[in-house]
Amino acid sequence: MPIVAHNDLPTFQRLRQEGQTILAPGRARHQTIRELHIGVLNMMPDAALAATERQFFRLVGESNPIAQFYMHPFTLQQLPRGEQARVHIERYYETFEQIRAGGLDALIITGANVTHPDLSQEPFWEPLREVFDWAQENVTSVLCSCLATHAAMQFHHGQKRRAMPAKRWGVFPHRVIQVTHPLVNDVNTQFDVPHSRFNNISAEQFRKAGLHVLVESVEAGVHLAVSADGIRVVYFQGHPEYDTVSLLKEYKREVQRFYAGERSDVPPFPENYFKPREQAILNEYRLRLDAARAAGKPLPEFPEQLVAGRIDNTWHDAAEGIVGNWIGLVYQLTHEERNLPFMDGVDPHNPLGLDWIIESHQ
Repeated sequence: MPIVAHNDLPTFQRLRQEGQTILAPGRARHQTIRELHIGVLNMMPDAALAATERQFFRLVGESNPIAQFYMHPFTLQQLPRGEQARVHIERYYETFEQIRAGGLDALIITGANVTHPDLSQEPFWEPLREVFDWAQENVTSVLCSCLATHAAMQFHHGQKRRAMPAKRWGVFPHRVIQVTHPLVNDVNTQFDVPHSRFNNISAEQFRKAGLHVLVESVEAGVHLAVSADGIRVVYFQGHPEYDTVSLLKEYKREVQRFYAGERSDVPPFPENYFKPREQAILNEYRLRLDAARAAGKPLPEFPEQLVAGRIDNTWHDAAEGIVGNWIGLVYQLTHEERNLPFMDGVDPHNPLGLDWIIESHQ
């Protein structure tokens, strides 16, 4: 079922323009269709704030026919913001106090930009822990994305992420390794996932923390893992929410940083992303970029339109399927009692009744 536009957040209009059904509150039905209230703790920097809203709202809105979704974006005041982002947040976002008072059925926590090797030194560390700890007691399931996964693994399991020799950047093939789990049991057993990160939590670290790895890649490592009970916390290391052009726009930003002297080299291409024709266009652009830089001329126009239309999206269907399964499980576990994290009579250590969870702890 559709997302309900319970305020005038511009993301709702943008999704309407893309063809999604977005209901006004007066058109939402309450008699036979369950409402699900999903929080989005958006920690992304200003430039990606609205795009991240759209990406996760879109995945949730496309995901499942059993509920009407009320999306509740909020952020942490300790994150640095420019004036435009502050206005957007003050107008459209809720505060954590409002979130806590109203309650949620599920929570998505996005990634964030960081400046310290140790995440515990970041200004958002304690506020994020407060949100996560509250969610552990009051929300059926938390979905952590990328940096949020790394933070949760550190403060909840004592597993620190490790820096990689080079940035893991591109679109990589992954395989489902626990096909009976309901998050993945009806998606393709092999699918692609975008990654964009400098640090990694290994499969060994996830398993040492008592978690279940569901999807991983020979090249990119773990993408999807879940808490020991199979649902309470879902960990993404990749970015299945990415738009088709997200990595292109990131590449463009890195090129601009090189031209401005903020990085010493032209960025490499994201792996498995640009086809040979697009690589040739961008290689030719590099030559024009070098010539303009040497001559002290303005930055040449980036050939975004020549490249964007020829990028294939090989990850969205699997992402939609997994998020749809996640929403279905949240619905299943909250259907009887809105105010309880799990239904009466459900084993909190194995709420989904999965035999392999029991076997793995014997």
